[in-house]
Amino acid sequence: MSYFINVILPIPLEKLFTYSISEAEADFLQPGMRVAVPFGKSKIYTALVHEVHQTPPAVYDAKEIHQILDEIPLVTATQLKHWFWIAEYYMCSVGEVFRSAVPNAFLLESETLILKNKNFNADENELLDDEFLVFEALEHQSILRVQEISAILEKKNILPVLNRLLDKNIIILKEEVYEQYKPKMVRYVRMGKAYLSEEKLEELLTTLTRAPKQSQVVLTLFQLQATTKKPIKVSELEVASKSSAAIIKTLIDKAILEEYFVQTDRVVYVEDGDNESLKSLNEYQEEALKDIRIGFDKKLPTLLHGVTSSGKTEVYVKLIEECIRSNKQALYLLPEIALTTQLISRLQEYFGEKVAVYHSKYSVQERVEVWNNVLANKAKAQIVIGARSALFMPFADLGLVIIDEEHESSFKQYDPAPRYHARDTAIVLGKLHKAKILLGSATPSVESYYNAQSGKYGYASILRRFGNVLMPDIELVDIKELTRKKRMKGHFSERLLEEIKETLENGEQVILFQNRRGYAPIMECTTCGHSPQCPNCDVSLTYHQHKKQLRCHYCSYNIAVPLACEACGSATLDTKGFGTEQVEQELNNLFPDVKVGRMDLDTTRGKYGYEKIITAFEQQEIDILVGTQMLTKGLDFRNVNLVGIMNADTLLNFPDFRAHERSYQLLTQVSGRAGRTKKRGKVIIQSYNPYHQILKQVSTGDYEGMFKEQLYERQQYKYPPINRIIKITFKHKDYNKLNEAAEWFTKGLRNAFGIHVLGPEFPPVSRIRNQYLKNVLIKIPNGQALGKTKNSIKRIEKSFNAISQYASVRVIYNVDYI
Repeated sequence: MSYFINVILPIPLEKLFTYSISEAEADFLQPGMRVAVPFGKSKIYTALVHEVHQTPPAVYDAKEIHQILDEIPLVTATQLKHWFWIAEYYMCSVGEVFRSAVPNAFLLESETLILKNKNFNADENELLDDEFLVFEALEHQSILRVQEISAILEKKNILPVLNRLLDKNIIILKEEVYEQYKPKMVRYVRMGKAYLSEEKLEELLTTLTRAPKQSQVVLTLFQLQATTKKPIKVSELEVASKSSAAIIKTLIDKAILEEYFVQTDRVVYVEDGDNESLKSLNEYQEEALKDIRIGFDKKLPTLLHGVTSSGKTEVYVKLIEECIRSNKQALYLLPEIALTTQLISRLQEYFGEKVAVYHSKYSVQERVEVWNNVLANKAKAQIVIGARSALFMPFADLGLVIIDEEHESSFKQYDPAPRYHARDTAIVLGKLHKAKILLGSATPSVESYYNAQSGKYGYASILRRFGNVLMPDIELVDIKELTRKKRMKGHFSERLLEEIKETLENGEQVILFQNRRGYAPIMECTTCGHSPQCPNCDVSLTYHQHKKQLRCHYCSYNIAVPLACEACGSATLDTKGFGTEQVEQELNNLFPDVKVGRMDLDTTRGKYGYEKIITAFEQQEIDILVGTQMLTKGLDFRNVNLVGIMNADTLLNFPDFRAHERSYQLLTQVSGRAGRTKKRGKVIIQSYNPYHQILKQVSTGDYEGMFKEQLYERQQYKYPPINRIIKITFKHKDYNKLNEAAEWFTKGLRNAFGIHVLGPEFPPVSRIRNQYLKNVLIKIPNGQALGKTKNSIKRIEKSFNAISQYASVRVIYNVDYI
């Protein structure tokens, strides 16, 4: 009897592939285990078993698997169910979800090894220089890897050289699967078995009288073992005995000491005293907790609408504690890695080493360890905190899902597929686990608030700040008038400078928000008006003064700052607009004695980039912190009394139906960083249009007014939450071919959906990395079935792909586009 398995491959394939296995393998294999399988001519991939069955594939002969990689399933049955939902809902393949969900170390791909062909004698004179270098290297070393040849030839593209050597039969290629994850092993030492009794030890010390250093090591180890009663690391023994590694190695070689290794996690929580007891909630938090429980009793996801600094985190902590007591796991999702920095220390104070952290700034090795701990349902990973990728963890018994700052657009994944929204995906995950789901925000998204109003979600609110601190006093400054009267100092109004001086004199801190990094977005020649453009994208290059370069923020192309205009040759180059770097420089000139810090993508590149800046600001080593929207998201600084928004207009005048909602959220959130303890904070918003409706609503904290206005507009123009939206992007390097293809596809969509199709239209940045982009929006009315709509789009795509001239045009789906 034949046995087969269907597997998920980590590549964008619509269907699952089938491989043949033996009866013994069929008994052993379970869904969720990894197997290495041959695919294509020579590639070997890591695949995930989906099901074991006895039905052979109809169209092709099933190949045998290469090897089994796991002893127990790496992925749970609930996870697989969740992945298939993501693939179906977000119109991608389950292989793409698999690749995105698991740490890279689990996706063992084969590595190409280059070997010398022993059956062929090459004439060295016929070889080109680069071919000879590879040939000579293979004479000394039997196997070379691709990166080693790249280093030998000192160039990245070595494929042409390898192809020529293959044509001449000088080399052969071989594929080998290799494991990327290596557990961290700590080296320990103990007395050798022969010297455990006191007599033997005494005898040994007598023989070591001529080697005092060795004798000292043995005595120190004996004392350490007697006093600490725990295993001794080699490094600890080295320090305690004041000896060297060489002396310890000599004793190990003589079998006097015995070394052994213990596998440990790379990320270990260091306890610093007793865990803090949970803070008691105030009356408003208690009231909110009651409302949350009512929502949970109805089995509804519940929205907690709490103003900034109202103590939402304490409510979350209370719910996490209940979840832990019932021996279930908790997932705490945050939109930004910057936020995890502060929250981890707070949660670890309460829950100790039960907290595990998972996000992209962690190394692959560290992420594998967190994955394994969650899979084994270990106590040290009972609470998982992280950015959107944390929802892919293999939870065994998930009891609570918290999505903090649920309105954040950072929860949406844009590239590569799956283009999922972490908030919605986490809600589905919670429902699969029958877990309690809580969404929290000071400025909920229009969709979530609409769901709460219509009874689809539960609702709870905290409308007062913790400790009854007043909401910040928000002042709007008209910089249009001040610029006309020449009363601006750089990009600072007199009013803002006055407040900064007063705040600093009081020993308090200041946050300044400018949502653009770099020094200036445009460098322009004042003689001819030319500004340097990116050769790969349709954008001007941003000037970064610190590195003295012009950089593209889309593809990272960069050049040194030109000394003269490339078009007319004159040296009259000037900058237009301003970014965080320029604000920082102006502050240094205006306040030379004040410590200014900057927090944007340029200053937080390293693993601990966020942590260093946030900690320095918390410890008041920085007086003024300038930053982009990283600063706005839920960070809690006790000593900040003033927040300045340099230019609110860049947020408001944006070609997007969510621009006003986002502006309200961003401005309210950044304002919420001021005056969070006792004293009422101050916020100054600089704008060329201070009478704008959104700015008025921000200054009065009128969320309800903003919501009603936005909902009315969206009802009129058929946007979410009234209608659903699918955005289809067409991508190709040939401008004309892209236009033709987009028109053809859109015609098919119009035949199916009529007036609900908008486009095709070029986006504001219509070329990125030498690929032209064109977008089509499909608005799906409330009564129309989403599944049927997607099937119709897929049918049109099948016909589209059958046209040979359009086959190279990429079609990208973005469901629930935001």
